[in-house]
Amino acid sequence: MLVTLIVFVIVFGVVVISHELGHFIIAKMNGIRVVEFAVGMGPELVKFTKGDTRYVLRLLPFGGACVFDGEDGNFQIDDKEKTITGQKENLEGTFNNANVWARISTVLAGPIFNIILAYLLALIVVGYTGSVTPVISGITDGYPAQEAGMQAGDVITRINGDKIYLANEVTMVPLLDKGKPVELEYKRGDDIFKTTVTPKFSEEDNRYYIGFSIGEHVECKGFDLLKYSAYEVRYWLKTTIKSLSMLVQGKLSKDDLSGPVGIANVIDETIEVAKPYGISTVVLTMINFTVLLSVNLGVMNLLPIPALDGGRLIFLIIEVFRGKPIPPEKEGFVHFIGFVALIILMVFVMFNDITRIFNK
Repeated sequence: MLVTLIVFVIVFGVVVISHELGHFIIAKMNGIRVVEFAVGMGPELVKFTKGDTRYVLRLLPFGGACVFDGEDGNFQIDDKEKTITGQKENLEGTFNNANVWARISTVLAGPIFNIILAYLLALIVVGYTGSVTPVISGITDGYPAQEAGMQAGDVITRINGDKIYLANEVTMVPLLDKGKPVELEYKRGDDIFKTTVTPKFSEEDNRYYIGFSIGEHVECKGFDLLKYSAYEVRYWLKTTIKSLSMLVQGKLSKDDLSGPVGIANVIDETIEVAKPYGISTVVLTMINFTVLLSVNLGVMNLLPIPALDGGRLIFLIIEVFRGKPIPPEKEGFVHFIGFVALIILMVFVMFNDITRIFNK
């Protein structure tokens, strides 16, 4: 359990620091004063001040914050600072005094840095393990793939019109779409074939199958390493967005959501499964899990929800079109309401995670 806790703190810490570092670096580049750079939530463990910024490490490793001077109407004013008009909004270096595009880039930087982190980590995983391409290795009797005339050696090139590069992109479709017809395009030699199949439900496995085993391992060096690492990040992006879409449509239940407790439980189970194969396998598995988590955090933060980066972007986009900002106090109030709602959701998800673990 101690190992799981340490790994959880490292994984979550790397993802959160990357996100907040994105905000921090682009803010500094745009001359925006950063009041606080915090990792974690709750009581302070370690803190120090350097320049204009207070750096804080907090007890609970569940999140972080990069607080800008003047954001949401809150200002840090030194005795030396004066305003010409007497209004705090005009203080040099404050968030709302920066150009709107500088603020947009600063807000976007967090999620973008998460995607960059995911790609850098994917380079490590793919460099060591290679990748798996969508080549059919076998056909299962009595399933739709056989009925459609598919054969071993066929290469899946598109699913429902989307270009396919990895075997995981194929195997994930029947898991997420749960029995919906699937349009397949595949290549056999120089010929291209198209077919539509309806995955068949297996009572034994309690899931849907198209009816083929798929995957051909490839070593990735040089340009292939760069290319297939990008494919891995693309795959997790698509999967995350698809899962969020299904959640909004009510196709996923509360048990499909996981918070910090659920993530820690997944880490614990993953370590136990990987442990027999050696420490290198455990490390690579955790790096791959960090890729998934980083992509998830990046995408989630772009949702148009108050208090998240996506919610802040909505206000900035409105400012672009109306030519002037929403009053900071009003925007701050909206984000406060969103923050309270997110805390309530976090408590609910945590309770659900704990209940699910003890009911196993």
